[in-house]
Amino acid sequence: MSHPTVELEEVTGFLAQHEPFSRLPHLAALTSELSVLYARRGTQLLRAGERGDNLYIIRSGAVDVISEEGQLVDRRGAGESFAYSTLVEDPVSCYTFDVVEDCLLLVLPRAAFQAVSAENPDLARFYDTEARRASHLAHELQEDSTELLRTRLSEMTLRPVQSVSPDATIVEAARAMTQAETSSLLVLDDGQLRGIVTDRDLRTRVLAANLDPSEPVRRIMTENPLSVRPDAMAMEVHLLMTERGFHHMPVVGDRVLGVVTDSEIARLLHADPIFVAADLSRRSSLAELRGAFTEAATLAVRYIDRGSSPQEVANIITMAADALARRLCQLGELELGPPPVPYAFVAVGSQGRREMGLASDQDNALVLDSSYDAEAHGEYFARLAEFVCRGLDAGGQSLCPGDMMAMNPRWRMTVVQWEQTFATWTAAPEPDALLHAQVFFDFRAVAGTLALGERVHASAVAAATSQRLHAHLASLAARREPPLTFFRGLVVERDGQHVNTLDIKKGGTAGIVQMARLFALAAGSTALETDDRLSSTAGKSVSAAGAHELADAHSVLRALTLRHQSLQVRAGQTPNYRIDPAQLSRLEREQLRDAFRIIKSMQNALATKYPVRNI
Repeated sequence: MSHPTVELEEVTGFLAQHEPFSRLPHLAALTSELSVLYARRGTQLLRAGERGDNLYIIRSGAVDVISEEGQLVDRRGAGESFAYSTLVEDPVSCYTFDVVEDCLLLVLPRAAFQAVSAENPDLARFYDTEARRASHLAHELQEDSTELLRTRLSEMTLRPVQSVSPDATIVEAARAMTQAETSSLLVLDDGQLRGIVTDRDLRTRVLAANLDPSEPVRRIMTENPLSVRPDAMAMEVHLLMTERGFHHMPVVGDRVLGVVTDSEIARLLHADPIFVAADLSRRSSLAELRGAFTEAATLAVRYIDRGSSPQEVANIITMAADALARRLCQLGELELGPPPVPYAFVAVGSQGRREMGLASDQDNALVLDSSYDAEAHGEYFARLAEFVCRGLDAGGQSLCPGDMMAMNPRWRMTVVQWEQTFATWTAAPEPDALLHAQVFFDFRAVAGTLALGERVHASAVAAATSQRLHAHLASLAARREPPLTFFRGLVVERDGQHVNTLDIKKGGTAGIVQMARLFALAAGSTALETDDRLSSTAGKSVSAAGAHELADAHSVLRALTLRHQSLQVRAGQTPNYRIDPAQLSRLEREQLRDAFRIIKSMQNALATKYPVRNI
């Protein structure tokens, strides 16, 4: 380990941008205890079962955290730490730390860590919490791995059938592969599988053999290829393809269903939220990130089918969206250069609450350090915001139709400007202000200097004490009428595009989200997730019974929404919130009615508590 002279000011500035060091009062003293270590890609810094005596802080690069069972638990990047469990729990490591990108590491030895922790107990508490979270996650991943091994091909989204006839020319087949952006074509005759041709066949059997491309494709196809049935286990198919050296495998049931590739099965075997986030951090261009959010939505559908809770599914989608935003910010900085002043990229709305669904678009903003100068720095952050928002859109997280995005200059402000804006919204809640406040009170930093976003959110909550604001928010929440008749019948659209459906978000979940936000602000709670807001305010700004019933209704509505949207994704449709009650089971319709009844009852209680009808 080398011990070069550390540029104290630079390192101190770096640590000040990252938790938990941003909270320490005397960072220079800590910095003087650090040494620097350069670790090449492929290095294992500490193995499971070995004693650890150092805290490692990543200055640049990336490190994978691997459990004793060989599961990928996390990928750590710049500003994050690892090996801290050996300092706050058992000194013997439960994890192996693999360097996956060349790393520059800051190393704090055990004695120095203990000394700093003695003066700053929050430091030890922070790492103790992180260690327990990692341990819990590793346990969950180990349980999930068995489920993944039992996955059948029928549970995967197969590539659509792309085919040609045996008499088609080689050049026609090549053009069809190019147009479909696929690396293989099935050769079908009257719906029967006769062969397969791949891009490798075009290279080896046409170009290398100097074969005339006007010859029929039957000349180069693999005849009567081995196929598998849709009920085959993905792991079995993976082993078969590995043994035979295949990269494509036709899937045939009563008819030809499609093709599965070795790379798709390999991704399936790593199909967990941590892998998705880690995989995004490896992608090095906008082209590689294209469709990344859509891929995460596909993974979420599998978790829905496996019976995961609505919040677990929302966490998967949100984790992927956060990772995509972080990677785009990093790529943007690589293209534009280092940011001239610190900034935080902030998610608002459903992503801010960690409650994203399959139909969620993007809502975001930038918080800029108070040293920001519009004339000197404005162009940089305009370009960065454009880069990130367009990249999110290309990744599958569509642009916000209301333009609540960082690339709108209105939503790029300094910390002080954001604090002043929230103060204006809370003091003079005009209609536009209320619309914005509803979205921006769900304010969570996901990239950059997170402390900037956290400061703005804490300040906004602290300022939201106005009874007038609370009454206005109560009025908005009470207007979200559930589609329920006086006799508990479900009200559906009578005609038009959405005939016989009801909007489960507009008349259901949105009202609960609004009420939970109101309860949190009235109680001064900084909680963001709706269920957390309800539990943290139960018995304070809302009755314990009311909070519990709303949480139950929220769970029911989200579960119905996710199941509806997963069916739409599987059918190749754009997911939405329009549910046809006739498609639900009798029990589901009863649950839907009960959830709407709870919402209506709580809205009536709001009308009693706040003078909503007089506003």
